[in-house]
Amino acid sequence: MDAKKNMATKTRPIEIMAPAGSYESLMAAINAGANSVYFGIEQLNMRARAANNFTTEDLKEIVKRCQEHNVKTYLTLNTIMYDHDMTLMRKICDTAKASNVTAVICSDIAAMQYAKSIGLEIHISTQANVCNFETVKFYAQFADVIVLARELTIKQIQSITDKIKEENIKGPQGKLVEIELFVHGALCVAVSGKCYMSIATYNSSANRGACLQNCRRSYKLIDEETGDELRVENKYIMSPKDLCTIGFIDKIVETGVTVLKIEGRGRAPDYVDSVVRAYREAVDAYEDGTYTKEKIDAWTTKLEKVFNRGFWHGGYYLGKQLGEWAGKYGSQATTQKIFLGKVINYFTKPKIAQFVMETGELNVGDQILITGPTTGIVRSTVKKIIVNDIEQTSSKKGDSITIAIEEKLRNNDKLYKIIDLKKPDGQHNNTK
Repeated sequence: MDAKKNMATKTRPIEIMAPAGSYESLMAAINAGANSVYFGIEQLNMRARAANNFTTEDLKEIVKRCQEHNVKTYLTLNTIMYDHDMTLMRKICDTAKASNVTAVICSDIAAMQYAKSIGLEIHISTQANVCNFETVKFYAQFADVIVLARELTIKQIQSITDKIKEENIKGPQGKLVEIELFVHGALCVAVSGKCYMSIATYNSSANRGACLQNCRRSYKLIDEETGDELRVENKYIMSPKDLCTIGFIDKIVETGVTVLKIEGRGRAPDYVDSVVRAYREAVDAYEDGTYTKEKIDAWTTKLEKVFNRGFWHGGYYLGKQLGEWAGKYGSQATTQKIFLGKVINYFTKPKIAQFVMETGELNVGDQILITGPTTGIVRSTVKKIIVNDIEQTSSKKGDSITIAIEEKLRNNDKLYKIIDLKKPDGQHNNTK
């Protein structure tokens, strides 16, 4: 490890940015050690059709919770915008400013201009497809942080951060422009997410936050002249594996990138918790000199347990020119959570939670997960189950049970059982 480079990172701490598509995921991110969260409200964000999108009324509560934990808040405002969107765009910016949101993430210059006019901090979205230093210089008039395109190499990223320092490129706040990079999560078959497949087939625009992800399905290649089906190794020819950089996070940090962004505003809180913790630990390990292959393997195993489409270890960052394809539809996670019931009481002094079993079965030794909009996420192993004041080895649907839980829970928090699934074909292949 280069001591000089490592010292440089300590003067500009590495920021772990987490996705937050719900209050459960928000609290999971905060509790897992995220330095910042990003989220969307209303339309005009790239997850506008997500079932768990926030509303304008949520802004003050989101900011309040984050400020209590010294976590920055970034509001996504990064879709293609038309003239009829301008009123809503201005309203969202005004509300963000009034709610003390840290910054808005933009890709449209109209949004940048308005946000700048009201003194709202701006970050440039990956949707702007920033691939070179000259574009960084242009956007520096608006933004303090710029997200680079995911198709760049480590060498290209390094060149951009070096030139920022050499030419002293500063954002509106008078500080050197910072570079942000996606380090984990879903990749799109299109360049920097600029995809037109969804709108072409279903009139539902990916660039307006309404992607139906029909690219993730299996397809056959047919020769139109002969009608013959062409042989392909993988039916999922437009569904890339997820990006995973845990095995070379040292190389990314040493480029001068200061913000590491995790994709997944549509993901569950257990995904947010696991991924944030892994990358938080990886960065901390790098900074204290304990970043090892053994730890990388352990983090990768943990990442495999939550939603993923298989991992592309390295992505374009390590110079690869073509993605790796998922090989199946949906998640390849090695674990699955099964809903069992809800919290009906929590006794603070003895640290015991009472649940009502609404479905399924719970046994001593099972791994459990509890989520809630204030609780975030709590993981535990069942050591003892009390059913109707009698100790039992298992419980079933309809039972009222008590379990010892150290962390405070709230009424209506959801209880899940975690079960192991067969490991997907192919072992993880790290770069270290």
